[in-house]
Amino acid sequence: MTQLSVNINKIATIRNARGGKYPDVAEAAKNCERFGAQGITVHPRPDERHIRYSDVHEIKPLITTEFNIEGYPNESFLQLIETIKPHQVTLVPDPPDVLTSNAGWDTKANQSFLNTVIARIHEAGCRCSIFVDTNLINTEYAIQCGADRIEMYTEPYAENFVKDKKLAVKPFLETAKLAQSLGLGINAGHDLSLENLAWFCDNIPFLDEVSIGHALISDALYYGLENTIQMYLRQLNQKT
Repeated sequence: MTQLSVNINKIATIRNARGGKYPDVAEAAKNCERFGAQGITVHPRPDERHIRYSDVHEIKPLITTEFNIEGYPNESFLQLIETIKPHQVTLVPDPPDVLTSNAGWDTKANQSFLNTVIARIHEAGCRCSIFVDTNLINTEYAIQCGADRIEMYTEPYAENFVKDKKLAVKPFLETAKLAQSLGLGINAGHDLSLENLAWFCDNIPFLDEVSIGHALISDALYYGLENTIQMYLRQLNQKT
């Protein structure tokens, strides 16, 4: 069964727009879990423009479901991982100035770097997932880097879904099949929504986890957070 991890970065963005502590990010994490989410995802960046490192420390003891921390593995990020010891670490190749994740790793070119980083993450007792596109070479080298899972970067799928959903999902199915044959777990995220999530999961039945933030939090403005999480779980064919 595909698990739903809710990325709460956007809640932190709203809080930071006014300062103070409202909306309360830690409380939001607890509520997402209470409303049925099977995981919480955060992506702290060096400028702390949404999730802050202090949020990560506050959230960790409050939740009982999977805690997934995404980020570029600079030294401060790795030290955070070694302190928090989340269930999963998702490595993304974001330079500090990008608005949002917009590409996967070139795992072949970065194999030596990723080997060192992932070994350190494993020493902290965490599962490691690598953000990749549908270039099969990057999945092939993900296993050589020591990754436990890949997270498929799904923005191209979301863009092409409205044009031809069968064609849009095809490269992701090929990537997932390869990953499965290599013994890698399979996650997915970026621009998945109520409109395109069910088709994606129906066509990749061995998908372990989806991480959804922007669309889910945006939908919650209209439908409420509890109802929205239930709606996403239904798209994953889960009984709620």
